[in-house]
Parts: sequence; structure tokens; C-alpha cells
Amino acid sequence: MSGHSKFANIKHKKEKNDAAKGKIFTVIGREIAVAVKEGGSDPNNNSKLRDVIAKAKANNVPNDTIERGIKKAAGDLSAVNYEQNVYEGYGPSGVAIIVETLTDNKNRTAANVRAAFTKGGGNIGAQGCVSYMFDKRGLIVVDKEECDIDADELMMLA
Repeated sequence: MSGHSKFANIKHKKEKNDAAKGKIFTVIGREIAVAVKEGGSDPNNNSKLRDVIAKAKANNVPNDTIERGIKKAAGDLSAVNYEQNVYEGYGPSGVAIIVETLTDNKNRTAANVRAAFTKGGGNIGAQGCVSYMFDKRGLIVVDKEECDIDADELMMLA
């Protein structure tokens, strides 16, 4: 905190809350972009976009932000193109791993994923080499700053 000044303390709390909101808005904006690219900008005809809009409203994203995200993805405004990619490979001891990414730079992401596999003692395989072993059940999101569990324990919980 910042000493005895009440307003300085409030300022720090607001900064922390605003940063958290900004992260959520960014993630939802990317999801809106992907949904529009895959199924169009009309929520009546695009169920994925409709679901993302419902998620955005549940997270108190302003309507203006939602509409601007849809317009950017539809090409009405200048925007960054996000791509969804899936990487498959094997980790240590032959453990099958699937990595789903959302990126604006496919080459950078591929290099980062390849480096992570190599650093962990694994290797990237061809598309489809491990996906047949999995059924999609859900999504696990872990905030790196707030997670005090080590990687092994986290994998056991998943």
C-alpha cells in the first residue's frame, strides 16, 4: 500500500481492478474476433458469437466494446487478425500433449511452442498424431501471477 493517504490506497486498488478487467476484455475481444471469422458477424446466425457475447455480458464488458470487436473482426475497422492453431506432440516419457493457441503471429507462436516442447524434453508431432487419444471436455485457465501450486500438482488436479 502507499502509506496513510486514503486516496492513494484507493488508487492502487482501482489500478489492480482495472488491470484485471483489461485482461478479461482482451481475452473476450480475441474470442469475438475468432467467432466472427469462423461464422460471420450476425449473432443470430453464429452460435459461437452468441455464446461469446453472453460471456462478455456476464463479465460486464461494455456493449460498445463488444460491437467494436465485431466490426474489427468483420473488416469494417482496421484490426489485427487472430488465428487459432493446434499443436500436437509428445512430452517426457511419451506423454501426449495438445496445445491450442490464439495468436496474431503464427510463426512466433510456433517457435515458442516448439521451444517449450524442447525445453520440457518433448517434441512436436504431425497434426493428428495425438488428437485421436483425446475427447474435448473443457478448458483449464490458470492465472500465472495468482497460482501458488507447482506444475506437477497442477497437472494432477487437472
